[in-house]
This record gives sequence, C-alpha cells and structure tokens, in this order.
Amino acid sequence: MATYKNKVEWRGGHLGYTWLQNGVEMEFSAPPDLFGKAGVLTPEDAFVAASNTCYFMMVVWACERFKMELISLAMEAVGEVEEHLDRTSWFKRVTLYPKIVVKAKSKEMVQRALDLALKYSTINQSFKSEIVIQPDIVLQ
Repeated sequence: MATYKNKVEWRGGHLGYTWLQNGVEMEFSAPPDLFGKAGVLTPEDAFVAASNTCYFMMVVWACERFKMELISLAMEAVGEVEEHLDRTSWFKRVTLYPKIVVKAKSKEMVQRALDLALKYSTINQSFKSEIVIQPDIVLQ
C-alpha cells in the first residue's frame, strides 16, 4: 500500500508552512475572507486542485489505455462550498470541466475514457463531495 506524508508548521497568525514528501514546500494560509494571507495556497484551493490534478492525470492515463491520440487537454475545476446553520461547511460539489481534443476516435469512446478516469481517480473516489464532469470533447 502506498503512503504519502506531509508536514505542517505554524508561522504565526493564520499562516503555516508545509513540506510535501515529493520535495515541494510552501506557505499556506486560511483564505483571505477568513483572515488569511492572500497569494498563498489555502486548504480549499488544495482540495479543488487535488480533485482537478488527479482527474487530469487519470484522463491522460485513460487516453493511453484506449490508444487515443491526445492533441490537447485542459481542465478547470469549481468547488462549491455549502454553509450550514451551525456555521459548519463542506464541499458539496466539485465540477470538473475537461476540454479534450483527440484524433480519429468516437465521442462515445472518449466519454468511456473520461468515465474510466473518474473511476480510477484515487482523490475523487476518496471525497464525500459529488464529483460532476462537464466535458467539452473535440474530435479531429
């Protein structure tokens, strides 16, 4: 079983510093609207980015598996936070918007690859949030 490690350290106020096992390190903070620092990673940004980047890599993998000639792939992600009366909140939904351009395949095959990518996306399969895929499929 694979394991991933992360360390964090408080740097005063609402600022922290994180070290990831792959060598990346950076400041992070609460979002500015929650008294955090602007211009640095927030846990909310990291959550949405984790969903987007994991799905992105699995789309690349699925295209390889289906022997598709991938011309281009770009994705955006939007995370929607639901606020509750008791002042708790959670990401109710993450919508991923892949724009994929492939050569000489059917839209149905590309859609199958996108579905397979979601099935094997470790991060997205780990969330309780609803994951919605809104693809823009272009065939050449």
